[in-house]
Amino acid sequence: MRVRDGMSTVVLTVGPGHTLRAAARLMAERKVGAAVVMDPDQAGPGILTERDVLVSIGRGEDPDTELVGDHLTSDVVFAEPDWPLEDAAGAMVRGGFRHLIVTERGEIAGVLSVRDVVRCWTGDGATCDVPTAMGSGT
Repeated sequence: MRVRDGMSTVVLTVGPGHTLRAAARLMAERKVGAAVVMDPDQAGPGILTERDVLVSIGRGEDPDTELVGDHLTSDVVFAEPDWPLEDAAGAMVRGGFRHLIVTERGEIAGVLSVRDVVRCWTGDGATCDVPTAMGSGT
């Protein structure tokens, strides 16, 4: 099984100027645990995860004033659609994160989460069908 079999192909994107509350609201509405952050002033995309939001709130920071750009992970690990799912899962375990941005020919092709991997590996082993109705927040 390959990354393309499990990845979500419609990706929630937010800008670095979104507040954490706005990003969290979009993530909750689309039932996703991460948003890709597109900043035209940066070399590549970043990612904001539910963990990033939780850490900020745990520090007592105000989600209505804290900006995504100050809390995102910019040291992102990218996967290719043709990677074996096992390699993607191994990268997540080694890196201690739960989401990979999937790129193909330099463009964002999707996001793969641990949940997506588990969905593919459970049941009768049939090809994974991933819902893609998440939409974009930009």
